[in-house]
Amino acid sequence: MKVELIQYTPEPEKVVAAAAKLCYSKVGVDEIMEGLTDEKTSKFLNMLMELGHTSTIEHVNFTFAAEGVSRVLTHQLVRHRIASYSQQSQRYVKLDQFEYIIPPSIEKIPQAKKMFIETMEEDQKKYNKLVEILQKQHYESLLQSGKTEKEAKRVSEKMAIEDSRYVFPNACETKIVFTMNARTLLNFFHHRCCERAQWEIRELSTQMLKLVRKVAPTLFKYAGPGCLYKACPEGNMSCGKSDEVREKFHTLS
Repeated sequence: MKVELIQYTPEPEKVVAAAAKLCYSKVGVDEIMEGLTDEKTSKFLNMLMELGHTSTIEHVNFTFAAEGVSRVLTHQLVRHRIASYSQQSQRYVKLDQFEYIIPPSIEKIPQAKKMFIETMEEDQKKYNKLVEILQKQHYESLLQSGKTEKEAKRVSEKMAIEDSRYVFPNACETKIVFTMNARTLLNFFHHRCCERAQWEIRELSTQMLKLVRKVAPTLFKYAGPGCLYKACPEGNMSCGKSDEVREKFHTLS
């Protein structure tokens, strides 16, 4: 898995401080950024985050790019609705050799890993064969409808891979670019950094948290799983490792 923070609102913490300043003072828009030194910005943000006044942090956005992740992960990721997503299309991109993600539990058992890889290889063979069969059928049909050979070849391939992709498994590797505002990210980290989150999206969220803490350390000072600063919210379904989890995220870098 590779995760990059490819863009974010310039001076995100100062933008949040300016928005909050407007809410709590008589300052006008011409003076909204005046006097916001690093020290004052940090002090203001600490106060906001401790009080839980997070509406102003929606003004800053963070854009990530991830690869080496599975469709299992992205199916979970897009459930976070206050965000924007752009994912590599299996409809337009022909996967001559698709990559796949092997879960750690399967990776460590030779027999299971062998079976898993054989299944992935068989999926690729079936995909290739389906593309071949469907493309031939579509090509001939398009020629009969009056398309040129060049046009028929181009369109028939697209039509073939559109339906052949149905044989690909959840393990299929994908790439995705997504943007979230800071408030959405706090909610995302709360749920996905938790030990009860699925292992792959938990790894993604932990890498994302490391990246945003580097550019907005005060803003994400309290970010992490629900048990970070209070009792585990999972009740009887708790992982039972709150102390270990707190240590991990308090020292995350």
